[in-house]
Amino acid sequence: MSETSYRRRAGLSRRGRLLLLLAFALLVVNAVALFLLLRETGAPARTLVVPEGWRASQVYAAVDKGLDLPPGTTKAAAAKAHLKLPAEAKGNPEGYLYPATYPITDDTTPGGLLAYMVATANKQFGPDRTAVRTRHGRLTAYQVMTIAGIVQAEAETPADMGKVSRVIRNRLALGMPLQMDSTLNYALNRSTLTTTAAETRTDSPYNTYQHKGLPPTPIGNPGRQAMSAALNPPPGNWLYFVTVAPGDTRFTDSYAQQELNVAEFNENRKKAAKAA
Repeated sequence: MSETSYRRRAGLSRRGRLLLLLAFALLVVNAVALFLLLRETGAPARTLVVPEGWRASQVYAAVDKGLDLPPGTTKAAAAKAHLKLPAEAKGNPEGYLYPATYPITDDTTPGGLLAYMVATANKQFGPDRTAVRTRHGRLTAYQVMTIAGIVQAEAETPADMGKVSRVIRNRLALGMPLQMDSTLNYALNRSTLTTTAAETRTDSPYNTYQHKGLPPTPIGNPGRQAMSAALNPPPGNWLYFVTVAPGDTRFTDSYAQQELNVAEFNENRKKAAKAA
């Protein structure tokens, strides 16, 4: 076979190149048409991700940004959306803005999106699934949701979630204050690892250092694992816990041991600050 013959066989003819260009042009036209069709039919063009543990305020801000609305729009819409919430919630959707990925279109409204989140939470965590009996009476679905919110905020792993839930149950049973930093952080609208003695005297119903029992509402929007832990904590007599280092949360029923664990936590914090 000659070199000229090889080139003719290996390369495209002029007609072949024209057909290829025509096919490419048709693909572009079809892609543009599909994009316009999706916009006209309201099909999802983008999404909003709600991570586990986000507070309602964070969800509101994300919806405002995702829908390109002025700050505060979604919060105002929540008050008017007639969301399907337990009577105990008194219209506050905290805890029921289910963590998931939601489609957004040009027709999406803040109220409609919040209603979808709440409907999803009700489907996943309906009262028939989450109202449980204990040795000390019945926990309502709303109380279980409140426990799940604390568990989500306090625990690092699914295994720790169960133990945190058990600590909460044990303290409630004994009439001990929960003394959870996560609830105090919620009151102060922050997320920190360190709480001062002065802060534990903060005047707020969410301050579980000062007030016994559960806070008045959930403190965030839990996922499935946190809810499962709230419903079915493992057996144990733990009353205290502290995350001494990443991945190392210590649980104990001994206050003396808890003090040692806290001292180790503080020492690790000092070392990290010096290294930084």
